[in-house]
Amino acid sequence: MSLFRKTLLLLVSIALTGQVLAQQLPVPPSLAAKSWLLLDMSSNQVLNTEKPDDRIEPASLTKLMTAYLTFAAIHKKTLALDQPLPVSEKAWRTGGSKMFVRVDTQVAVEDLIKGMIVQSGNDACVTLAEGIAGSEENFAQMMNREAQRLGMKNSHFTNSTGLPDPNLYTTARDLSLLASALIRDFPEEYKKYYSMKEFRYNNITQPNRNRLLFIDPTVDGVKTGHTEAAGYCLISSALRDKRRLLSVVLGTASDNARASESQKLLNWGFISYDAVAVFAKDQEVAKLRVWKGAQSEITARLPNDLSVAVPKGYADKVKSEFVAEPRLIAPIEVGQKLGVVKVSIEDKPYGEYPVTALEKVELGNIFIRIIDTIRLWFA
Repeated sequence: MSLFRKTLLLLVSIALTGQVLAQQLPVPPSLAAKSWLLLDMSSNQVLNTEKPDDRIEPASLTKLMTAYLTFAAIHKKTLALDQPLPVSEKAWRTGGSKMFVRVDTQVAVEDLIKGMIVQSGNDACVTLAEGIAGSEENFAQMMNREAQRLGMKNSHFTNSTGLPDPNLYTTARDLSLLASALIRDFPEEYKKYYSMKEFRYNNITQPNRNRLLFIDPTVDGVKTGHTEAAGYCLISSALRDKRRLLSVVLGTASDNARASESQKLLNWGFISYDAVAVFAKDQEVAKLRVWKGAQSEITARLPNDLSVAVPKGYADKVKSEFVAEPRLIAPIEVGQKLGVVKVSIEDKPYGEYPVTALEKVELGNIFIRIIDTIRLWFA
């Protein structure tokens, strides 16, 4: 890949966050893979990508959705970690990688979770799917509904395992949405299970197939996948100096290659970009006038820390400006747009980040509404 093409690809990938600097852009690496994507989770910026929307067979990366729905069921208290689930003949007979559960026995949900994540056990996935939804077919419908909710526009699930099926497909971009949602929505479960290097069940010890867990102490997940059609795939995540990057590398030629190419992409992201804090969680961004409301002001805040990833050497050149919506008229609902934070570097637009209401403002009484209506005529 030429230097020009590399630079052009970087421009395209970061353009999602706004216009980028036209000079001194980090040169992205070439990877021996079919497609890939590198996400800065602190800023939700795509730092580098290649063919992010090409459909691929997800193989065992499918298990991220199975895990997501399992954790969701535990949080909803429809499933418990110590709850025993029966192992059906279907689960026991499922081919591919196994946890080696026994048919007609019962296995605790937490053991099944470890078997699914660490050992990539297809039998564990089917057992969990049947325990949550009654059947794997019903569970697949739940998977597709959740995919739609998460914004996975180019994905379709047919089973809980990732075993080959012509109607089972996804993309690097969609997998980044799923993996980042799992890490954000279930941080305790992610920390507890995805960094496990081995798990022993039924007197059989199996290592985690994610080689980066053994060679990079900053890597704490996420999941491998492999079929003949998909090639060797790895979604990996690393946390360095409170900054998390997520790498999706699909379609490499070997187990070694998926680890080395993922490591290359992660290292490039950390070396080439700095994280710059713009606003802290719950920090006041602005006080805004509300017309016709039970209260005359609303405080604009962000529900999470806002930071941006910028090329090395530009951290001290970052500026931010809040631009409010022209007129805010009650009632104001939670989630309603209040304005945008515009980030620039050396006066060049770099990104825009919406600010939405975190609280409601009810409609004021008739007197307030009349007075504000008159004031608005002259505003």
